[in-house]
Amino acid sequence: MPGNTDLLTLQTPCLLLDEARLRANVARMKAHLDSLGVAFRPHLKTAKSLDVARIAMPSSAGPATISTLREAEYFAAGGVCDMIYAVGIAPAKLGRVSAIRASGADLAVILDSVEQADAVAAHAARSGDAIPALIEVDADGHRSGVAPTDTATLVAIGRRVVSGGAELRGVLLHAGDSYALNDPAAIAQAAEAERVAAVTAAEALRNAGLPCPVVSVGATPTARYARDLTGVTEVRAGVFMFGDLYQAGVSSVAMGDLVLSVLATVIGHQKAKGWIIADAGWMALSRDRSTAKQAVDQGYGVVCDLAGQPYPDLIVADANQEHGIIALRKGSTATLPDLPVGSRIRILTNHACATGAQYDRYHVLDGAGGISAIWPRINGW
Repeated sequence: MPGNTDLLTLQTPCLLLDEARLRANVARMKAHLDSLGVAFRPHLKTAKSLDVARIAMPSSAGPATISTLREAEYFAAGGVCDMIYAVGIAPAKLGRVSAIRASGADLAVILDSVEQADAVAAHAARSGDAIPALIEVDADGHRSGVAPTDTATLVAIGRRVVSGGAELRGVLLHAGDSYALNDPAAIAQAAEAERVAAVTAAEALRNAGLPCPVVSVGATPTARYARDLTGVTEVRAGVFMFGDLYQAGVSSVAMGDLVLSVLATVIGHQKAKGWIIADAGWMALSRDRSTAKQAVDQGYGVVCDLAGQPYPDLIVADANQEHGIIALRKGSTATLPDLPVGSRIRILTNHACATGAQYDRYHVLDGAGGISAIWPRINGW
């Protein structure tokens, strides 16, 4: 949708995307991973858009990481052939996985139990589809996965996968605890711990005579601050493309790197309370309040002018379903800006994934403050 649609005429709330920042973020990450000699498999769970994927992926065919089978179907239809479904596989989904693979996509699954391995092996034997599987390894106790030193379980899972004619493709890790860190040196240590866990698990499989061609790691903080990825074949990261206030709070991105913002309209005031009311509540911004646990609580979002410059200490302090309550941060000595009814503002939000999920399109900003395109995005599972 070419043209230069003025931000004053768009229906609000809507989701804005700064294309120049997106491209810069992707280029920075690719250069860093190139310097470490590893492949890049971008995670598209935040983007959910072919237009964004084509900027992020090494080629139009991939590789890519996805988090729902709806994403896998959508990206496969758009020509993405190489994907990892990076959520532990539910046996009832294997038929759908095979249908996507039958369309021409090389879609791999992940698992971390003998029960899942049995289901994959049985499905492969029954269907003739040698579904590739990676074993999820627990890098830091954050979520799912087999302990990297639990050789017996790793080998048992690997042998079950191949017993029915499925393919054991490797190991996959996610250093989720890195999201709780904010010191680059500590994040670099988490990246090294992730690497060591990955290599340890891979060696356990190979020493048992099992294949492990892929050693896949990935989280935005560790991807950015990793210093050595010896033994790793690929890195997955996704939210770095957009950034958000949470990621800025853990030093994974800078405030000037944030790509997404919600365009909103001022609809009222409660002057005695020092409130400005906007038409973007938690349905538009998401319920995510993750920065409340950080050194700087950003409320439901940081309020900016139309050029994307934050007003001093102005945040969405509270939110109802369709109302955003804008106020100065507690303790601030700043002056509440004069924003009459009808004024347009942009809001930077805590979690790009959660905010993006509220919308079916991106309004793409050009360099002159207008809209150069509309990029569709999808939701659902």
